[in-house]
Amino acid sequence: MAESVKDKVIAIIAEQAVLEPSDVKDEASLEDLGIDSLGLVESIFAIEEAFDISVPFNANEPEKSDFDVSSISAIIAAVESLIAEQSNS
Repeated sequence: MAESVKDKVIAIIAEQAVLEPSDVKDEASLEDLGIDSLGLVESIFAIEEAFDISVPFNANEPEKSDFDVSSISAIIAAVESLIAEQSNS
């Protein structure tokens, strides 16, 4: 059975946070999980590689990015949106 986008994103974030995927909750922020800015950048790279997408993210100004990193569910939604955009182009 293929992993869902949600499962893959959670697995990547769990690995960065050194947590079990079951400990990563949708409403959690990266800060809640102990992921700092370097961990965020590493997570973004891992997500790009896993899904073969390009994430429009400026690590120096995350608040100005179209890629919402405010919570795990927001990241999942953003990744799903990027995958959909890519498949339409």
